[in-house]
Amino acid sequence: MTAPSDCRRVSAGRSANGGLRLSGAALLLVLFGSTLAYCVQSAGGIRLLDVRFAGTGGAPMSALLYIPRNATAKTPAPGILAVHGYFNSREAQDGFAIELARRGFVVLALDQPGHGFSAPPAFANHFGGPDGLAYLRSLDVVDNTNIGLEGHSMGGWAVVDAAAAYPHGYRAVVLEGSSTGAPFAPEGTPAFPRNLAVVYSRLDEFSQTMWGVETAAEVTQSRKLWRVFGTDGVIVPDRVYGDVANGTARVLFTPPGTHPMDHISPAAIGDAIDWFQRTLHGGTPKPAADQIWYWKEIGTLIALAGFVALLLGVFDFILTLPYFAPLAAAPAPCGLARDGRWWLTFLLGTTLPVITLLPFFGLGGRLLPASHWLPQAFTNELVTWAVLNALLLIALSLLPTRFSTTNASPAARTLQPRRAMLAALWTIGIGYLVAVAAEFFFKIDFRIWFIAVRPMSLWQMRAFLIYLLPITFYFVIALRALHGRLAVRSDSVSAQYLCNIAALVAGMVAFLAIEYGSLAADHHLLTLQPTDALRVIIAINFVPLLSIAAVISTFAYRRTGSTLPGALICGLLVTWYVVVNQATQAT
Repeated sequence: MTAPSDCRRVSAGRSANGGLRLSGAALLLVLFGSTLAYCVQSAGGIRLLDVRFAGTGGAPMSALLYIPRNATAKTPAPGILAVHGYFNSREAQDGFAIELARRGFVVLALDQPGHGFSAPPAFANHFGGPDGLAYLRSLDVVDNTNIGLEGHSMGGWAVVDAAAAYPHGYRAVVLEGSSTGAPFAPEGTPAFPRNLAVVYSRLDEFSQTMWGVETAAEVTQSRKLWRVFGTDGVIVPDRVYGDVANGTARVLFTPPGTHPMDHISPAAIGDAIDWFQRTLHGGTPKPAADQIWYWKEIGTLIALAGFVALLLGVFDFILTLPYFAPLAAAPAPCGLARDGRWWLTFLLGTTLPVITLLPFFGLGGRLLPASHWLPQAFTNELVTWAVLNALLLIALSLLPTRFSTTNASPAARTLQPRRAMLAALWTIGIGYLVAVAAEFFFKIDFRIWFIAVRPMSLWQMRAFLIYLLPITFYFVIALRALHGRLAVRSDSVSAQYLCNIAALVAGMVAFLAIEYGSLAADHHLLTLQPTDALRVIIAINFVPLLSIAAVISTFAYRRTGSTLPGALICGLLVTWYVVVNQATQAT
């Protein structure tokens, strides 16, 4: 094999051993991480069930049900309905669910309509909250006179709706980064909902939407919150207002962190534990600080890393099969140095997607609302951004050579598209089967925080087929520009990977650093609209997702001399990732 500095490799006579070894090691990582995660979420004899039930009008609903050892038909236990927020799924509440189940509560972690495995459209049937509470109350292992409701963000509106639908069917509520009242929940009063804890992080991005104040730091001065607490003065955090016995207790917790950080905040999770142990009776109390959920996150992160490595190993092995062997070849010649044109390409590649992010997302939101043929509103925005960025890259490539973002010489050799497409399908197909197996046997997805890869529902599979072409088009164009100009002959293998990762994500990292630096400094994002704040949170996904795309595409390019196989794998993977992590608003 030639030295990495030649930007070439010898492809003849390749052995299957390398791909098999990498695939085997990757599967061991997946197995280890999945086992660790499963052991954490079943600690102490907790049974974890994947349940499906019919909601309003027979709508299919999905949830994870955590049943602690103490909960039986003879000795029913207190129950908790836990509901995730927008763009999430039942697994997003695992920190709350694991810790509450460890304390003897039966926990139903719900998929909202249009999320996870629950049928679309999103927002239907009061966000699924009343249906979830009805199902929880029907279980013989649950003491239906002793139920708590917990919801994050939009999930908070779901549980407030559930409280309104069943005013005598619960005892306490915890709202994480959420609110009562407009725009989407019943108005709160000093008596509704019963025994309310508001957990509102100090840097929450949605203070105007939730509580009508400019910043999260001002939530104690929210007149909307005053009406719920029955007070005319500044609310003192951690002080209990009202009385638990008659259902009028209120408390405000203000843990450190941002809106999406509530999912992984020991303080926010501890506040929920503390409140339910105060307001519900029974279970097996433990100190709020006694938490183990983060080991489950570590386990699913290890499994996610193994999943990505598996894709690389499978692709490497596929190239040794006779039908796919013609794909293997040396990359095209590299540039000699990082000259002015290299830096121009790098800067354009890192800044253009960021500069266009909010304008193009906004344009997509206006032009492409959710519909039968384009069922995910925010995926429509992302597709608009992706396609327009790809067209901009094509336009730049047509400029005179000194301004072009691609090499004057061909960036890669031409392949038979059918072989490249089948290789990509086999690679992602095997990865998908592993994700299905992890969900079936271990009841987990591959995730860290709210960044997750998991099997698709039937409705998401339909969306996947719709969005696959435009997202793949973006990667075909963007990765051709990436590998056509940024490879440098003197770079080591690790430098090639790091450079390509930086090219795809450095601008997004800088954008997020500026936005959240502003939030930390003066409690404001630089964006002015609530929908833009949501888009900033969505942009967090870009960093790990595009880093993975850079690794996959570099790996594939070094083995085939073409950007096409890597682009097809990235198109399939990213489309899969996007559709399972967005809400489906239309059927």
